[in-house]
Formats: sequence, structure tokens, C-alpha cells
Amino acid sequence: MLATFSLTMTAEAKPTVTKASFGKTADGRTVDIYKLTNTKGAEARIITYGGTVVTLKVPDKSGKLGDVVLGFDSIGDYEKHTSYFGALIGRYGNRIAKGKFTLDGKEYTLAVNNGENHLHGGIKGFDKVVWTARSYIDPAGANLELTYLSRDGEEGYPGNLSVKVTYTLTEKNELKIVYAATADNATVLNLTHHSYFNLAGAGSGDILGTQLLINADRFTPTDNGSIPTGGLREVKGTPFDFTKPATIGDRIEQNDEQLKFGNGYDHNWVLNKKGKELSLAATAYDAKTGRVMDVYTTEPGVQFYSGNFLDGSIKGKSGQDYPRRSGFCLETQHFPDSPNKPNFPSTELKPGQTYSQTTVYKFSVR
Repeated sequence: MLATFSLTMTAEAKPTVTKASFGKTADGRTVDIYKLTNTKGAEARIITYGGTVVTLKVPDKSGKLGDVVLGFDSIGDYEKHTSYFGALIGRYGNRIAKGKFTLDGKEYTLAVNNGENHLHGGIKGFDKVVWTARSYIDPAGANLELTYLSRDGEEGYPGNLSVKVTYTLTEKNELKIVYAATADNATVLNLTHHSYFNLAGAGSGDILGTQLLINADRFTPTDNGSIPTGGLREVKGTPFDFTKPATIGDRIEQNDEQLKFGNGYDHNWVLNKKGKELSLAATAYDAKTGRVMDVYTTEPGVQFYSGNFLDGSIKGKSGQDYPRRSGFCLETQHFPDSPNKPNFPSTELKPGQTYSQTTVYKFSVR
């Protein structure tokens, strides 16, 4: 079950971080859960297994806190399921065709775990490892710093990779995620975060009525295995046009080849931006609760996934059912299969370079 926390409130509210046990993995590794709070009452609970956001509580338009991410109560459920609820994803978020890529003239073969393709780092990606944690409070808010050393050859990737990911719950009701990594050999890297959001509240039904804006005029069409063709397609005149707010369910069942390939939305949008500036990627809005989530990122793309493969068979927190399309993901990223697509932004990381990425999920009400 979820750990219980005791928190003593003082006359002057301050951000807090508390730590408790979340149990042990099947092979005996200890997993801790950290609770980050801000002075507005928002709360994030994150476990060291997978750097996973277990709960994220933010206010609705009446000020009532609600948990807006899908997840589980036990470490056993996180180990058993491959839905990536709330997890950090690496080494490579999204897919690499046939689990192969060539770097500096050498071909590498990765674990294949999604049909004939490699998905989200492989069989034991970053979502399945226990990270080393350090928590602290600073002017930015309550922080949880997670580090992990991915050894040369892990899941087939070259180079020893040192990764640091810092979660910050800010006073602006933002969950800020800052990623950094270095490697001792040339490798490829595409880190992301995989929370399933339901702004009406986790377990409260489907997300088809959620209004969505994506700041992108183009997306990367795929084949029937969800591997990009290499081209970029204009969203105008297609069900993929979210340049103006539209509800997720409006066009999701249209007779469109790309929607059939993804069983709904499960595609990468090419964000309208230049360079690495932190800029708006997407805005989601739930009219019933008034909750708004703005997503800002330094990355060139965002994968919008509409929870198409949830089927109600998974029991989540407090026994909640998670039926089809009961959560959506906005995974900020480089493009899928970039190592095999020279025209896509490069995901190479060379010795002496530092990988960096920042993504912010900012919550407000309307």
C-alpha cells in the first residue's frame, strides 16, 4: 500500500520533502517514496524505482486537491506491469526500428520488446531500475535529485552513461524535470517522462472530453509498427491538427490511416520552435474541474498518446479501474527512430558533451 506520511505544519508554511519506505523489489532492492509539497498544498510523491511519479495532487477551480496521474499502490504492481505509469524513460524514449542503429560505422543491436522494435529503453529500461536519491529545499521549491549509472552494454547501448534527473515542485504549482547526462563513449540518448494524466482526477473515467492544444504545425507519420517514415506531414486538414484547442475525442475515431496505425493518437508532433529554448509544447484543459496543464520543454518534439491500449484490466491506486483512454501522455522528446533517420534532430551524445533537457508541467485553473 502507499506509504503514510506525518507532517507537522508550522505557523509559516514552507516547502517540504519527506521520505518513507515503499517496500522492496522482488530481488530485494529497497525502494523509497519521497513526498514533495509546496506552500499552496500541491503534492508530488515519487519513488526511487523508475523515478516514478506515483501521485500528483493539484487544486481544481474550487481549490480542492485531486490526484491527476495514474499509478499503483505497490512496488509489485510497478514491477509487473509495462504501462510505464509515471516513469522516467531511457536510454531511448519511444521506438528504434528493429532494435538496430549504426554509430560511427558500428552497428549496435538493442533489446527488442515491441513487436520487432525497441521501445522505451528495452526490457529493463530506466523505468525498471532503482535510482539513487537526494532531496533538498532551495528557493525554487522542494527537490528530488535522482542519479543512475547505466553501464556500457546495458540493453545493448554503448558507453557508460551517468544520468541525473531532478524533480522540482515549485511554488507556481509546476512539476519541473531537469535532465543531465554524460557518457565515456559515443552513444544515443532520448530521455523523457511518462505520466498518464487525467485532469478530472485519476480513475474518474476517460479523457476524451479533455481539450488539447499542441504547438505544432507538423507531425511525423508512421508505418503500421509506429516507426516514423522519415517524412514530416502538415497537421492542417487532418485529425492531428491541435493548433487550436480541440477535444481529444472529437476526431479520434475518424477513418484515418495514421489513427488506425496508432489505435488512436500515439504520434510525435514537431514543435514550432527554433533551438533549445524552453517554450510551450501543449496545453490541456478539463472544463469540469477547471484544471489547466501547460507543458513547456526544450525538446523538439512531443509524443501525444491517448491511452489507447489501456483496457480496464489494470487495477490502479485504491482499486481504481483504468479503462481505455483513461489517461493521456505528453512525452517531450527527440523524434522516434532518430538514430536511423539522418534528417531528424540528432540524438548522439559524444564524450565531453553534456546532454540536457528541461520539461515543465505547470498547473493552474480556469
